[in-house]
Amino acid sequence: MICYAAGLVLSSFATTPGEHQLLEILVGFGVAGMGFGVILAVVGRAASDENRWMTLGIANAAGPLGQVFGVPAAEFLLAFYSWQEVFIIFAAVVGLSLLALPMMRAPVVSKADLEETFSEILGKAFRDPSYALIFIGFFSCGYQLAFITAHFPALVTEMCGPIDPNGTLYSMGITSTSVLGAVSISLIGLANIAGTLYAGYLGKRYSRKYLLAGIYVGRTVVAAAFIAFPITPLSVILFSVAMGSLWLATVPLTSGLVAHIYGMRYMGTLYGLVFFSHQLGSFLGVWLGGTLYDSTGSYVAVWWVGVGVGLLSAIVHLPVKEVPLRLRTT
Repeated sequence: MICYAAGLVLSSFATTPGEHQLLEILVGFGVAGMGFGVILAVVGRAASDENRWMTLGIANAAGPLGQVFGVPAAEFLLAFYSWQEVFIIFAAVVGLSLLALPMMRAPVVSKADLEETFSEILGKAFRDPSYALIFIGFFSCGYQLAFITAHFPALVTEMCGPIDPNGTLYSMGITSTSVLGAVSISLIGLANIAGTLYAGYLGKRYSRKYLLAGIYVGRTVVAAAFIAFPITPLSVILFSVAMGSLWLATVPLTSGLVAHIYGMRYMGTLYGLVFFSHQLGSFLGVWLGGTLYDSTGSYVAVWWVGVGVGLLSAIVHLPVKEVPLRLRTT
């Protein structure tokens, strides 16, 4: 948390784009330490087997609250302060998270988990094709989420039809496509809360790999339909709600699947490695989105790449073996 806040403060004093990006690396390290790889491992190990799926869903749903309020808050603050001052304000907000640390309790680990060493479980996971499939599948989640978060407001501003001055959106204060782009990210975060909680609820009752495949198919259909038809203010709102309901629904299912198959003791490491795939996808989604836009002048090509990647993730989850590794006979 200190690293995250320090990155925000130091980068607010940057005077060149290169210097700004270099200092933002600190923010990246902070995000890694405060992100799902660590948080869900702590929550998953502290929860009982019966309640783990829903607990992971609740923890995951808490994150998007920052997305719901963060983007409009930034938009509001930028009307009164420079972006440098807004960075410092956000650094102070991040620092408040330190107050939650003393309330964390020690994790619960089963006797079976304690009997396996780190090298043993890591070796078993690396030799298991299911782990590789989960790793590959989580890549597209990162690609889609990071691309949309970084580029969707710009895409809306550029490609969306005008806001009707006599329409409902205009009366609600959405008077331009730039404002609509910011609101769309908040809508995604809001819908994500319900979607993530529901995914945690379903994870206890149904096959997690089929739920994951279904989520990725749903993302593929929603994204393909959005770009295939004319982009209007209404389609932006509908897309935001639909994609938001599927946004991070993959996270409690993926993290819970890793814990279910490979045990709880080293869930942090094993899920952290899977989350590394997610972050590779995030990097590629943001970078490729900007690169292809610069070369083609449009977001259409990179959007269709995301559609294809989502379909690939749906397919690779189907052969995953959900049986715990220690109970397998083959």
